[in-house]
Amino acid sequence: MDIKPRQLEIIEAAGQLVTEDGFAALTTKRLAERMHFTEAALYRHFKSKEEILVTMLHHLAENIDERLGRVADEHTDPVERVRAMFDSQFTYFQKNPQYLMAIFATGMLEASHGIDTGIERIMVAKRRHLLNAIKDGQRSGDFTSDHSAETIGHILMGTFRLHMLQWRMSARSFDVRRKGMALIAATLDLITR
Repeated sequence: MDIKPRQLEIIEAAGQLVTEDGFAALTTKRLAERMHFTEAALYRHFKSKEEILVTMLHHLAENIDERLGRVADEHTDPVERVRAMFDSQFTYFQKNPQYLMAIFATGMLEASHGIDTGIERIMVAKRRHLLNAIKDGQRSGDFTSDHSAETIGHILMGTFRLHMLQWRMSARSFDVRRKGMALIAATLDLITR
């Protein structure tokens, strides 16, 4: 997805509003005020609030794919690769909570093909990199083969999502990376040989 610099500024500002005051506070009027231009100018870049959210999700999916790709290139050991992938995710969301807020804000909207596609792109990117690491770990004997790579990946991704939801619900009141890495370490203990 080709995002123009001004569009990136808009989705960043939208993310800040959502992070500060929740998804319901994101209105085109408030967003235009934050950007110091008119609502009409905002509509030249995005047709709706939903399109802004969809663009945020697509931008995040591309970011995750690129970031986890770099992590995979840097870590050949499967256990360390999985650990580094989650460290990258926790660190990113701690610095950019607006993207996490966008993911969880999707439940505030009516069903939308664009939003569903954006969320699916995020899951596909994360799952692809994670499954490659798990399968490498199963081939090398580092990870158990008692369960499929898909099942292990599902458990790891579910652990991550629940942790991130708890962080959001606590108004980001704890160190998401520190606690998250402890959870991933415990989960890795369950699947390593």
